[in-house]
This record gives sequence, C-alpha cells and structure tokens, in this order.
Amino acid sequence: MAYDTYKLLRVVREGALVTAVVDAPPINVITMELFQELAALSIELEADPDALVFVLKSADPDFFLAHFDVALLIAMANAPAGPVGDVNTYHEMCARYQRMDKVTIAQIEGRVGGGGAELSMSFDMRFGVIGKTVINQMEVPIGILPGGSGTQRLPRLVGRARAIEIILGAEDLDAETAEKWGWLNRALPADAIDAHVTALARRIASFPPGAVRAAKRSIETSALPLDEGCRIEAELFQSVLFTDTARSQMQRFLDLGGHTREGELRVAELSAEVARPG
Repeated sequence: MAYDTYKLLRVVREGALVTAVVDAPPINVITMELFQELAALSIELEADPDALVFVLKSADPDFFLAHFDVALLIAMANAPAGPVGDVNTYHEMCARYQRMDKVTIAQIEGRVGGGGAELSMSFDMRFGVIGKTVINQMEVPIGILPGGSGTQRLPRLVGRARAIEIILGAEDLDAETAEKWGWLNRALPADAIDAHVTALARRIASFPPGAVRAAKRSIETSALPLDEGCRIEAELFQSVLFTDTARSQMQRFLDLGGHTREGELRVAELSAEVARPG
C-alpha cells in the first residue's frame, strides 16, 4: 500500500506500523474533504495485509479534530431529508476503524470534539496530555445530537450517567477526568506522550500478527453473552496455538528465561525479547 493519495493526511509507514498526521488548518475541522480522506484511509488500511498497528495524531498541538463541519450540517439541514434507513457513511467509517484487524491508536494532544470525538471513540486506544487534551460534545446546544455514533459509543465507554452529563451538559472534559472515567487509556505529560505511544505501537507491531489479530477479534466479542464469547475465544485460541509461529515463540520464551524466577520477575521485558528476531 502506497498511502500517497492524501492531501490533508501525512501518512508514514514503518514496517507493520502506519502513522497518519492530520494537517487541515486552521483547526482540523472535519470538512467533507477531510472526512473523505479519513474514510478512504480506513478502507486502504483495512485492505493492507502487512499493516498491524495504526496511529492517528495531529500536526496542530491545540486541535486533534475539532468537530464535523457545522456549515456543511446547515447545508444538509436546508436540503430535502433523505430516507431514515439510508446508510450512514460516518458510522461505517467509525465501525471500520474499530473492527479492522489492525490495532488503532488515537494520540490526542489537543482539543477533540463532536465527530472527532466520535471517531476517536471507535479506536482501540486513546491517549491524551495532562492539562492539554479536552473532549467536548457540542451538538445538543446547536440543536442536534451526536450523530456519528457518539450516543452509542460514549455510554459503552464511560457509563450511561456520565455519557448523559458529557452529551447534554456539553462542557469540557479534561484529560485527568477522561482518564478516570475510561475515555482515555492514559493522560500523560506533554513531553512523554509521543514516546509512550510510539513505543507501545512499535511493541505491538513486533508481536506475531496472527496472535495480535486473533486477540483483538476475541476482545471484540466481549459484548456477547459470556458463554458465546468464551466459545469464540476457544476457537481463536486453537487457531493460533497449532501454528509454527506459536510453537517457535513459546520455545523461545522458555529458552530466554521463561519459567525461571529471574525471567518471570521481568516478564514484560522478556516478552519484548521473545518478539525480537533471534
């Protein structure tokens, strides 16, 4: 995959890791052009057999993705209404980032709101900056509601009561609170977030692709009844266990110190060593 057709996204590939930087001045509003590029990128990523981890970040330190283009929403409101059952292409894009067999990470260093927050919620992980990252769902005050999957994703992330506070209150949610409520994985110092996200992304990208993809797919079934989810987990476990990759990686784990007191006391570092080429 070339990833060379974008004007508002700067896309770079490093092995199995793909990083895109949003650069849509002045504040990264999701215009139709930016939406189309984000959607096109989701399709290209989904089809890329060699990509395993995707990181989205912003060139603007103050804005990750401001929100969807309000002027465009006004134009839509002044046009004839389409059938209620029409496919929502924004929903489709968000679902694609969530369900693709790649790990998706949003590195949110500034403000994110409206449709930008909805897209971020569809990613597997979100990291923010202490004292800098701010989330805002500003739809209700302007007479609408979060229509890019926000009313469905937000309660699943933070719970019903907090989702109602965020959506109906339309107040800023700071990074520290967002981390506490589960919207952010972590809120980090400004000088630490890039190194943290990059290291995590590279670490995951170094692991066996089949195991990474199977683990994400199994986690996706956690909303199912427990028995059904466990059945799928067992099937996926079997699908990776009986592979040459699993056999060699498990043996390497033992050879490098697994099952020893010294090795198990540093199992996170040991796991990274297992993933490195022998």
